[in-house]
Amino acid sequence: MRAAAIRRGLGGLLLAGAGVMGWAQAQTQTQTQTVPAIFRDADLALGERLIREHRCAECHTRRVGGDGSDIYNPKGRISTPGALRGMVELCNTEMNLGMFPEEVTAVAAVLQRDHYRFAP
Repeated sequence: MRAAAIRRGLGGLLLAGAGVMGWAQAQTQTQTQTVPAIFRDADLALGERLIREHRCAECHTRRVGGDGSDIYNPKGRISTPGALRGMVELCNTEMNLGMFPEEVTAVAAVLQRDHYRFAP
């Protein structure tokens, strides 16, 4: 009898584990469906860190005034995920930031998530 109770308990744990795995797979599918392909494998934590380290907001404030967020609305210049990544690469080059391609993509992915929200 005790062994049967243990098996039932383990079965419940296995079912709960399967539920968590199913939830994780659903989250991944949702992300895949809502994030443009160019940003799907981007490291968002890295992008956030690089934005802080390179003081992007301070430069944007100097360029456009206010809190700097108006730089994210440049009258049609950035209208696709690729154009967004290209603009981050332009900042990387102009400011001599020395970011690697995956770092540029990570920064652009954070901007996508927080400001642009282009459809996939």
